[in-house]
Amino acid sequence: MFEIHSFLDLIFWVLAIAAFGMCGWALFHAIRTPARAFAIAGKLSKKLWLLFLSLATLFTFAAVVGYAGLTAISFFTIISVIASGVYLADVKPAVGEIGRGGRGGNNGPYGPW
Repeated sequence: MFEIHSFLDLIFWVLAIAAFGMCGWALFHAIRTPARAFAIAGKLSKKLWLLFLSLATLFTFAAVVGYAGLTAISFFTIISVIASGVYLADVKPAVGEIGRGGRGGNNGPYGPW
């Protein structure tokens, strides 16, 4: 019985590390993106996203180290993964197009020229 629990603990610890990496990646991207790109894309402000993603990174780090009983399946960790997932799936592509010039600029029918 102890071996099963150890194996499950290992799986959830690996999931917590993956969640921490995802939140850290989203936070790193948000830090590097200009605040103007968020406004142009019609998304929430950069400050608000930095707050959300900083807290998400903090909670997932706490899950990795096992601080205060947080685990990979705790409420805060799940909300953190959802927040960073929304950023990476919706906000990152929208603000990324702003940085590349979007549809205007030097783009031809088959790409930039």
